[in-house]
Amino acid sequence: MLAFKQDVPPRLQLFLLIGQSNMAGRGVPEAEDQQPHPRIWMLDKAESWVPARDPMHFDKPAVIGVGPGFAFAKKLAGTYPTMNIGLVPCAVGGSGIDDWKTGAYYDPTKSYPYDDALRRAKKALENGQLVGFIWHQGESDSTPEKAPVYEAKLEELVTRFRKDLNAPNVPFLVATLGDFVVKRNPNAKTVNDALKNATQHISNSYYVLSSGLTDKGDSTHFDTRSARTLGERYADVFIQKKMIKEKP
Repeated sequence: MLAFKQDVPPRLQLFLLIGQSNMAGRGVPEAEDQQPHPRIWMLDKAESWVPARDPMHFDKPAVIGVGPGFAFAKKLAGTYPTMNIGLVPCAVGGSGIDDWKTGAYYDPTKSYPYDDALRRAKKALENGQLVGFIWHQGESDSTPEKAPVYEAKLEELVTRFRKDLNAPNVPFLVATLGDFVVKRNPNAKTVNDALKNATQHISNSYYVLSSGLTDKGDSTHFDTRSARTLGERYADVFIQKKMIKEKP
């Protein structure tokens, strides 16, 4: 592994993976999820670059699994044959959007989601250029009190991330909550509407639909195949909008 680490390209195109459990991933890993790709790296918990594989996150070790990040990167790598990708996993299962503020402490994981993401992003930037934010969050905010104010809070979050990372024009992609979440909780539709509406007001932001994807049997988390599909849908937006330059 040490020899492999020395082979990390000097400049990576970096993507910040942020949000709650469906970004962190809860799908059951299969062989293809653990097979490294020669041009895709991830920043591990110790903030070292290692070959990317699932599970990628470390928020809740007992339940981590397959999320959209690796499939997202593989779709991009397949489209751009000289692109070297660095994934920065920062999602925290169960976290609400209020937990993604400066100084906010999230007790279930004994962590500071926003501050930790900034620290990890700045470490990653020593080896590359930030070219995208990938956000999936909102299940925890699907309540009668929180859902109506989600849109404004998301806009504030994007502004703050871009300012703190000096990334004013870096694309910010969000995805809607799964159909299965909306089916059991009507407030999730309000959050989905907010996710889509916010992209109309935030520059260089886009939404990805999670429609048609399936859960792992808990009505909350994408199964393995759906997590991969969601990752590919995120990648399709970058590809279709021509937001990627192969060389950073």
